[in-house]
Formats: sequence, structure tokens, C-alpha cells
Amino acid sequence: MGKSTTQEKLFNRYYRIFIFPMIFLLYYLLSYLVNPFSGYWEELWKQKWTDILIEGVIMMIFCALITEMSLIIARQLNKIMPWNEKPIARSFIQLLLQLVSVGLLLAVLYYTLFFIFGPPPKATKPPDKLDEWQFVFVCSMLAILISAVHTGHYFLQRWKTSMLEASELKLKAAEFKQIAMQAQLQSLKLQLDPHFMFNNFSALSALIMEDKDVALSFLENLAKVYRYMITNLNNDIITLAEEEKIIRAFAYLIKIRHGDNVVIDIDIPASIAGRGVPPITLQLLIENAIKHNMATAARPLLIKIYEDDSGRLIVSNRIQRIRHQIQSTKLGLENIRNRYRILSDQQPVIKEEDGMFIVVLPVLDI
Repeated sequence: MGKSTTQEKLFNRYYRIFIFPMIFLLYYLLSYLVNPFSGYWEELWKQKWTDILIEGVIMMIFCALITEMSLIIARQLNKIMPWNEKPIARSFIQLLLQLVSVGLLLAVLYYTLFFIFGPPPKATKPPDKLDEWQFVFVCSMLAILISAVHTGHYFLQRWKTSMLEASELKLKAAEFKQIAMQAQLQSLKLQLDPHFMFNNFSALSALIMEDKDVALSFLENLAKVYRYMITNLNNDIITLAEEEKIIRAFAYLIKIRHGDNVVIDIDIPASIAGRGVPPITLQLLIENAIKHNMATAARPLLIKIYEDDSGRLIVSNRIQRIRHQIQSTKLGLENIRNRYRILSDQQPVIKEEDGMFIVVLPVLDI
């Protein structure tokens, strides 16, 4: 608000410096263009230079008064009758007030000249009424022109203010959207804890009763994986190289839980190892494959992680569905979809073909 007021004051200051002499010159230019054959021009050059100078000063003051009156009328109407409320009525009233103000100023000018120069000498012929009306017309046009310039500046300032406000609103909306997305992403990350911990603590509980040494090793690897999860809770994307390290530790947990019934084949080439995926994505997909498919010695469940020809990461497994399985909450796949939706315009592709369940993961820049 303070900045806008300062700009308005600066505009008014420089506006007057420019407009006063400009209106003075326009007065004579318009007067000449309206009637270049008027006797006024012939009589003007017959006057003494002192009279011409006095008339010039008086007309300069008169043009300044027209300018000020026009600005005052426009500014006051902006307060009591803004353009956006009643534009037609505003135009009519502003025009009427401009003409009335010009009439009052002309009356003041007439009596001022009468006081300075006295009554005009008796002319040999009656005064030219056309010259008088042209004078009134030119003054009225100047007032309207001044008002139009001021109104144009007013509209320009309002447009600039509206554009700035719109930009600020868009920026705030983007900030709020970013905050909401971050909150949603954090919520999705927190969903990983129970999904992961339930499966592995169940296995650990059974191992403690069966083999304490294996249970200890299992617990160490479980702690390593869980530490990774906690460490990367604040990371939106993790490199595939880091993800592979923890998946190999996670594969040990799977080996203890399922033996040779589950085979995890990991082949992440160096060409994409520096790029990333949302943390724990591969772990969720492995858990999802094990949850929904049978894994037996006769029919081991093969899970493969590799790069396709397009540089995307593929996680696939043979479809060996459990016949009477508990209805899926689809937490894992939805979690992955939602995190990709927030982080990128690329989305995972989930499909079944040729007896394989395939998840195609875009690899993201870090």
C-alpha cells in the first residue's frame, strides 16, 4: 500500500512537469487547427511583446488550472464512483463536471483579463462569436484529454495491480499445493512402517523359538533394513545403487522366511544406478509378490529386477496366485502410485501378460 502511494505521488509530480507545458502548447495547436483563418492570429502578432508574454503566462496558468480541475474531478470520482461499478454513469458525470469546470474557469479568466487589461476597446465590427465558441470548445477538449490520460493511467495501474495480485495468488496456491503434497507424501511414507514390520516381526517371533543364532542374524539384518527406512524417511527419492544395497539385505530376510521357495534376481546396471526411485519401492513390490503368490519347493516364486530397453526399471514375478487369499488392501501398489504422482509426471505401469505380473517403474532424476 505504501509503495503504491509513493508511486502515485511520483507520477503526479512528473505528470505535472510534463503536462502543464504540453497542455499549453496543445491549446494553441488545437486553436490553430480548428480555425487557422481566425482573425485572432493576425491580431496576436500586432500586439506588444509584453502583452503577448502576459497573455502567455495567463494561458499557462489557465491550462494548469484546467489540468488540476480535471485531475481533482477524476480522483474524487474514483473514490465515490469507481469505474468498475457504474461505468456509463461515471463517464456521463465526469464529462459533465469537466464541462462545468471549464465554464467556471473561463468565467474566472474573463474577469481576470478584464481586471488586468480593462474593458475591451469598442470594435468597428461585432466580435466573432465563432472564435469565442472555438475557444470554449478547445478548452473543453483539453479538459477531456487530460481526464482521459489520467483515467488511462488509473486503468493501467489497476491492471498492473490486478496482475500482481493474481501472480501472488497463484504463487500462494502453488505454495499451499506444495505443502499439501509434502504432507501427503510424508503420510504415504509413514504407511510403510506397519506394512513392513508386521511381516518381519512375525517371522522373527517364530525364529526365536526355533534357532536363536539365526534369529539374531535375522534381527541384525532387520535392524539394518529398518535403519535404512528411518534414515530415508525425509528423502523423496533414493538412488537405485542405495536401494539395491538394502534390497540385498532385505533378500536375506526373505531367504530366512521362505528358504529357496522365493528367488530374487537383481540386475541393476550401472547406467541407471545413479538415478532414483521413491525409497522402499522395490521392497514393497517384493513383499506384494510374496503376499499374493504361492511359493513352494516345487514351484519357486521367481522375482526379477532389471532394466528394459527404454531405461526403465522392471520388477516382475510369475503369477502363482494363492487360491484362498485374504482380500488385498492394495496398500503397497497404491502407495507407489501416489508417491510417483506427487514426485513426477511419469507413472508406473502395472500389467499382467504371458503369466507374468509386471511393474514398470520410471527412474527419476535426483
